[in-house]
Amino acid sequence: MESSVYSRRATDAHRSSIVCLVGLRFLECLDHHRLCRVHRRFLIMAKIKAYELRSSKKDAMLKKLEELKNELGQLRVAKVTGGAQSKLAKIKVVRKSIARVLTVYNQTQKSKLREVYADRKYLPTDLRVKKTRAIRRQLSDDEKSKKTAKSLKAIRNFPNRRFAVKA
Repeated sequence: MESSVYSRRATDAHRSSIVCLVGLRFLECLDHHRLCRVHRRFLIMAKIKAYELRSSKKDAMLKKLEELKNELGQLRVAKVTGGAQSKLAKIKVVRKSIARVLTVYNQTQKSKLREVYADRKYLPTDLRVKKTRAIRRQLSDDEKSKKTAKSLKAIRNFPNRRFAVKA
């Protein structure tokens, strides 16, 4: 038997309506003993969590991305044809989910590339430290401490004078 979890959802229509969650489906709004219009939009797809995506493989993420894009296309068609308000509200959730999948996918790709280039002398420009243009062009500490042959000769020939100071 599935265990049910009760959670509070603050919405405009029902400030403190209690919703029963079994799995990922909202079953019914307990205030009205039926599925109210506000909670109906959560039926089809729950919000994707980034931490769940991080554990999934590349193929699974790309498949999920394709599904979300297809769903977004269907929702946009429903918007044009005058679909239900619940579908219109779901467009934002799907767009954010697509962004989440792409973000996690790009982060994992970049971290894998960093592992590949970790022991190499030169990094690709997108893997290098960004900082600012001025800081990137700044002399390193080693370069700052080096002296030219002429300055070394001047230091050797004209050392700092030492004066006896009367206290």
